[in-house]
Amino acid sequence: MRGFEPAAALVAPDLRRAAEKRGFAVARLLTDWPEIVGPETAAHTRPVKVTHGKGMGATLTVLTDGAHAPLVQMQLPRLRERVNAVYGFNAISRIVITQTAAQGFAEGQVQFRPAPPQQPPTPAPEVVARAEEVASRFEDPKLADSMRRLALARAARDTRKRPPFSQD
Repeated sequence: MRGFEPAAALVAPDLRRAAEKRGFAVARLLTDWPEIVGPETAAHTRPVKVTHGKGMGATLTVLTDGAHAPLVQMQLPRLRERVNAVYGFNAISRIVITQTAAQGFAEGQVQFRPAPPQQPPTPAPEVVARAEEVASRFEDPKLADSMRRLALARAARDTRKRPPFSQD
């Protein structure tokens, strides 16, 4: 050891061996997939393997879910150009879309990400003032805080239940 080494240098041999088992001569295709195909496409696709047939060029297998398969199918020419730009020559002649990975169902599932959590709306100043008024009736700080949060939650619930066009 010569002191600190970059993490990429420590992981590179293992990543290269794993990538070569699946036919990826360029590991960058696996590691930089979002940069290569774009974040929108990368969110629901993943490269699975590269196979070399009898003819010229290789076949790239891309995993996606069923809902996005038609959209990915329309983008195949653009994807092939971008992937070949990584290789530096026309290495990939064909891209095949699969909805399950070649090794089986459990190992090749596409990752589905949950929607980002939404921040609750900030309450109006008069609602906060009413909640503080309720909390001021209690001497115990924990009880006062609980009553303040209860008053804010109840006000938020009441605004959600109120019809958009009231006859007031």
